[in-house]
Amino acid sequence: MKKLAVVALGGNALLRGDEHGTIEEQEKNTTETLENLVFLIKDGYDLIITHGNGPQVGNILLRNDAGKELYDIAPMPLDICVADSQGGIGYMIERMIRNVLNKYGIKKNVITMVTMVETDPKDPAFHNPTKRIGKIYMGEEAKKLEKQKGWVFKPTPKVKGGCRRVVPSPKPKDIINKETIETLTRNGNIVIASGGGGIPIYYDENSDVRTMDAVIDKDMASSLLAVNVKADELYILTDVPFIYKNFGTPEQEKLEFLDYNDTLKYLEAGTFADGTMAPKIEACLHFVKNGGTKSVITEATKLEDRSYGSKITMEYDY
Repeated sequence: MKKLAVVALGGNALLRGDEHGTIEEQEKNTTETLENLVFLIKDGYDLIITHGNGPQVGNILLRNDAGKELYDIAPMPLDICVADSQGGIGYMIERMIRNVLNKYGIKKNVITMVTMVETDPKDPAFHNPTKRIGKIYMGEEAKKLEKQKGWVFKPTPKVKGGCRRVVPSPKPKDIINKETIETLTRNGNIVIASGGGGIPIYYDENSDVRTMDAVIDKDMASSLLAVNVKADELYILTDVPFIYKNFGTPEQEKLEFLDYNDTLKYLEAGTFADGTMAPKIEACLHFVKNGGTKSVITEATKLEDRSYGSKITMEYDY
């Protein structure tokens, strides 16, 4: 059986820095990121691509508000906005990767699946929203929106004095249609799934599907999907080439080769920032604990160079 890799594209794979988010910018960024996956395809890997949606779903919510205020258009709930972002981003990734495959003379089908993910409506995350979505606001603007809309804001480490809206981020319990995703992938198709962490749903007492106002962490959902489809490797692409201990301080230290126990100790000691690197570490630990061979956290541009990236395994094997 060929190796199967799940590749989670971070937000910077689509939208970077202070860009405005035009489709031209996002298509260019996406293409540059996808170019770095060609070596996996050439090496014979079956491939599942997941992606973030934080800036995009935030912009959809802003359009919601503008439409209501200016034209009395009924706003859509967060789950519909997540689904909208899944469809739009998935389509963009699919179109760009088809062009990349064409460039390299690779013939493969590419399939985008709008994916629901089961969560627990009693998850404690609903009492402590942490997932950042949407644009960065400065102090006074954030306070105004808190008062007007009841939004919750937390500081962002990316811009001094900046804040982003936060919503609950419950843990994923199950990937809906996971069997179909695995079958399509094992048959040689590239599948784009679980975008933005998936659309959060739960089952009520009648086993009907219900929704909730939340955003699932993309990396945790990617890890669960990777376990469900029995993937060999999980790649989380972000904006740094390695995991760092004491990141951003004079004591910053690169952590390149890690086993499960050492990584868990770092995590429990608060070495990694909540809401940014810590969820990625948790996702990697979950994957290798449940049968994955290796998790890698790195920049997309460093992916093909095996000397880059922080690798997490159950035990050292290098």
